[in-house]
Amino acid sequence: MILQDFAGLCRTLQDFAIACRRPSARVSIWSKILNAHRIRSKSGKMENVVVSMGGSIIAPETIDPVHVGAIAGMLKRVCEQVKVYVIVGGGRTARKYIDAARELCADEAALDTLGICATRLNAMLLITAIGEKAFSQVPESVSEAAGIGRNRRRIVVMGGTTPGHSTDYVGAELASILEDARFVNATNVDYVYTRDPKKHADAERLEELTIDRLIEINGGTAWNSAGANAVMDGPACALIKRHRIPTSVVNGSDMETLENVILGKPFKGTKIIV
Repeated sequence: MILQDFAGLCRTLQDFAIACRRPSARVSIWSKILNAHRIRSKSGKMENVVVSMGGSIIAPETIDPVHVGAIAGMLKRVCEQVKVYVIVGGGRTARKYIDAARELCADEAALDTLGICATRLNAMLLITAIGEKAFSQVPESVSEAAGIGRNRRRIVVMGGTTPGHSTDYVGAELASILEDARFVNATNVDYVYTRDPKKHADAERLEELTIDRLIEINGGTAWNSAGANAVMDGPACALIKRHRIPTSVVNGSDMETLENVILGKPFKGTKIIV
């Protein structure tokens, strides 16, 4: 293979040398060389996929080792083809601590900090399940996560970062600083709906919609404006729009669907057009 590539390069350079005597052909031959280089460089990189996984996906009611193991197994399969970053939510674990702390009159900053701790606890559980194919520590910032991902071919798993930032926001932020990243929001619903389907029989299932339409359904981009059926909070949507991040929404409990969307295959869920 190396000899074939070398022979091909020699032929291309020979063509270029001949073309140098014919000015009209110089541009096309030089473009051919540059394009060949771009194709080789692009094919040598793994695609970046950031998955925001709700805490309810990791531990719906109680922690089920078999369920967590199934998630880990899927991630170990897909990491052979794409570079995976997972941001894990706090779910029920976070809510229990936050509710208890609220009764103890904790302020919002303290409640947020407890929530972040819960997300990192869930992240560490998933890292343990994945084993050696995951980076062994939980990054505490998106820049740290991005640096680890660039330098190691391992799955990067993290939780929350800063009080006031949801894990959806963290996922969108991480995707915005990675090269050509896709963002997958793995939540507890199959699709984005025009209204809460549990309350409105006429709620329309959306297999595709623009980010502006999603923001409209959510009620805006402020922290306190997300509707009860919002699959992503407003600030995360704003980041996705600003950085034009390719985004999908799927049910994270459906392992086949989650695997398909991570690998860029047809999937059951909603595609967000940016």
